[in-house]
Amino acid sequence: MPRLLLDTHVFLQWVNDDPQLTAAARRAIADANNECFLSMASCWEMAIKSSLGKLKLTKTIEQFVSEQLAANGFTLLNLELRHAAKVEKLPFHHRDPFDRLLIAQVITEKIAIVSADRVFSDYGVKRLW
Repeated sequence: MPRLLLDTHVFLQWVNDDPQLTAAARRAIADANNECFLSMASCWEMAIKSSLGKLKLTKTIEQFVSEQLAANGFTLLNLELRHAAKVEKLPFHHRDPFDRLLIAQVITEKIAIVSADRVFSDYGVKRLW
């Protein structure tokens, strides 16, 4: 079963039925043969943005993410020491700490990432968009 890590913006676009999400990304996420993951790093990023007022949610981040994971059949990808350790070895194609952690998880777990961020491809990972 193909496994996909959803970038934070992709997760939010999916749950909000945002038209900016490409048809290819929609098909991949909707495909029952694919297992979709949301990183704990994305949860952390959303919590920070919510606390700064940059992300408007009608529920707490815990309620929102829990409900969306269950409603969409997504799996939470926890952060592990091996993920953090991989960040140490990554080239600096990207400076964003959340994105660097997502890339480390994608490489370590040998999964693809669904993201509009083209720089992810510089790490030699499979990126769907």
